[in-house]
Amino acid sequence: MSSSTIAASVAEWLKQHAIEEVECIIPNMVGNAIGKFISPEAFLQNNSRMPESLLAMTVTGDYAEDHFDFMDPKDIDMFLTADCSTLRLVPWAKKPTAQVVHSCFDKNGVMHPVSSRGVLQRVLKLYADEGWTPVVAPEMEFYVTEQNLDPKEELRPPVGNSGRRETAPPPFGIDAMNEYSDFVKDLYDCCYQQNIDVEGLVHECGTAQFEINFNHGDALYLADQVFAFKRTVRQVALQHKLHATFMAKPYQHEPGSAMHIHQSVLDQSGKNIFVDEQGNENARFLNFIGGMQKYTPYCLSLYAPNINSYRRYSSGHSAPANMEWGYENRNVGLRVPESPAIAKRVENRYPGADSNPYLALAASLACGYLGIKHKCEASEPHKGDAAAEGIKLSRDLLTSLNLLDALPELVDVFGETFVMAYKAVKAHEFEVANRVVTAWEREHLLLNV
Repeated sequence: MSSSTIAASVAEWLKQHAIEEVECIIPNMVGNAIGKFISPEAFLQNNSRMPESLLAMTVTGDYAEDHFDFMDPKDIDMFLTADCSTLRLVPWAKKPTAQVVHSCFDKNGVMHPVSSRGVLQRVLKLYADEGWTPVVAPEMEFYVTEQNLDPKEELRPPVGNSGRRETAPPPFGIDAMNEYSDFVKDLYDCCYQQNIDVEGLVHECGTAQFEINFNHGDALYLADQVFAFKRTVRQVALQHKLHATFMAKPYQHEPGSAMHIHQSVLDQSGKNIFVDEQGNENARFLNFIGGMQKYTPYCLSLYAPNINSYRRYSSGHSAPANMEWGYENRNVGLRVPESPAIAKRVENRYPGADSNPYLALAASLACGYLGIKHKCEASEPHKGDAAAEGIKLSRDLLTSLNLLDALPELVDVFGETFVMAYKAVKAHEFEVANRVVTAWEREHLLLNV
């Protein structure tokens, strides 16, 4: 289809929905939507720009001290190109509004190296060059809470339809889901209006904690879907005077929230590259797992990008803290579910729900790709309680960041400029957060040391 035909179909879509405003959005390094509102007429000209510095802002809206080591000191514009496959309505807007995700380029038409969406596209090109197509299926966990207006106060579960708060959450409880039926209905309606391809919603193990499953598909498409979904959940919650959070560990005594990623790879004929002609697992499958075991510790900061992320990796069964893999074993970091040969896949259980979906998918696929290319050997599958192996991952963000550029092959995959920018932004966040004196310190150290 020609560009003029695409433009005509988009113009017709905007007219059909009486769109008055278009949100031109990009994901920043945190994974949040940033951008600007423009008229439909301006959008159709497809010549939007934004300052490139927006890509590398911290979660608090600051810049790293060495910001200009990887950004032009003139704070030049980057050029945005709309990905019209992401064009969708904004259901919560007060007037007819569309949203569309954009890719970021420099003035020469080269993908901006600090764009998180661009990093995923960079990894996918490595697969495409081999004639392969990754297929992924994310699972997103999140909590719904009473609105928290004072950050010093602990979170509280919301009051359900029964007029009571949950105290003993029943995992997969149907009646527990019905406690929040109005919220759930509106969430499904908003997903439907935006063509967000969710497969199912369940009540998870935490108090008012939910998990949404996405249908499997193309990695960039699914990253865009998760990006839109996280924004949708927050907006629907606000309409119900609630808060929704994707923090990795919002409660001290509740399970953390993850972004589990199921992943397989198809060749050009549509055959799963992880199995042989008889449908048995092959060496490539084990190399993929071996790569994830080898490289995950070095790119953990992309799965656990925030100070809070590391509270999720603790002793016990709430999240994987080891480098084991196994069949039908949820105590390991890399789980292989039972499946037919065409769906042979690996579930990556390391990423937190707070991760940028573009970067989490890029890191996960990069680890597997490098495992295949370097013929990394997988360990024997763990057959017992892998949680008993203890914590084998970094315990804080700074330690993880210091590993991100330790292996040249990983830096080559992500791009040196991106790695430099990511480390600078996240190290700045770590230093700012490290200055905060916590309630625990006041309680246990104030009069005792």
